[in-house]
Amino acid sequence: MGKQCEVCGKAPQVGNRVTIRGKAKYLGGVGTKVTGISRRQFKPNLQRVRVTTAKGTNTTVRVCTQCIRSGAITKRVRNVPFKLPASAGSTKAAAAK
Repeated sequence: MGKQCEVCGKAPQVGNRVTIRGKAKYLGGVGTKVTGISRRQFKPNLQRVRVTTAKGTNTTVRVCTQCIRSGAITKRVRNVPFKLPASAGSTKAAAAK
């Protein structure tokens, strides 16, 4: 499997690298000229992320950052968030009275 997002399938795309010289007319120059065009690749920003699957198991997948930000995946929870014990909360309420 190549450099491809496992969720949305985003893969490298091909485009042009354009080399320009000269000063723009609006800046007081005689204009810009294209001096070279070569091919280049636009690569997706892939990250290795530990993901919790539907079955509850954790696996490592290569996912693009847009899928991570959009919430297309659920990252695994490493630790359960801290919670006060039920008895400690009731004693503080009694002490406040």
